[in-house]
Amino acid sequence: MARGTIRYWAAAKDAAGVPEQAFDAETLGDLLAQVSRDPAVERVLRRCSFLVDGAPAGTRDPAAIDLPEGAVVEVLPPFAGG
Repeated sequence: MARGTIRYWAAAKDAAGVPEQAFDAETLGDLLAQVSRDPAVERVLRRCSFLVDGAPAGTRDPAAIDLPEGAVVEVLPPFAGG
């Protein structure tokens, strides 16, 4: 089980009510299941992309993305503007 930090941005931060929080999770899928227990967060997460230690998670299955000890997971909702 890895310990790390999840950081929420924009609408994800509003839904979570905090800018970041500590986590214990083995995979990105485990982490998303934990934070999705809040329905407001779950609705936003459906539209988000994720970075794990600065690398895009892409479209891979979150359950297949292992989280290293000390990982920083960024939750990025779609942004508008230019």
